[in-house]
Amino acid sequence: MTSVYLDELVPGMSASTEHTVTERDVQLFGEATGDMNPVHFDEEYARKTVFRGRVAHGALSIGFISALIGTKLPGDGAIFLSASIVFKTPVRIGDTVVTTATVREVNGRAVVLDCVCKVDDRLVLESEAHVLAPRRPVAAGKD
Repeated sequence: MTSVYLDELVPGMSASTEHTVTERDVQLFGEATGDMNPVHFDEEYARKTVFRGRVAHGALSIGFISALIGTKLPGDGAIFLSASIVFKTPVRIGDTVVTTATVREVNGRAVVLDCVCKVDDRLVLESEAHVLAPRRPVAAGKD
C-alpha cells in the first residue's frame, strides 16, 4: 500500500483498480454480510427478475471504491467518511470492474472524490466520496 499525502493531492489526480468478479466473491460477500438474496445465488429465480439473470451484490462495487481509497488514493491512513451512490447497471459474475477515483476538491484535510465503476464502457456505478486524507508523517527526531 502507498499513500498520497494531503500536501500532494490536487484536483484532477486519479487512480484506478480493476477486479474480475468471481463466484467466490459473490459467495463470500453474501456470507460476510448475510445478504443471501436469491437474485445473487439462484439463476432460475434471477432470470424472472428485471436483471434476467444473476448479478453481483451492488455493495460489492462500493467495496471496490473503499479498497481504492484505502490503498491508492489517498491510501494508507485515509478515512472514508461518506459517499453518495447511484447504481446504473448490474455487475455479473465474470465482469471485470474498473474502479476510478478522481480528486474533485481538497478543503483542509477533507477531500471529495468523484468515483466510477465501469465494465468495459458501461457505467455501473457513480459516487461522490468524502474522505479525510492522511498527513505526511513527521520525521523521527523532528518537532
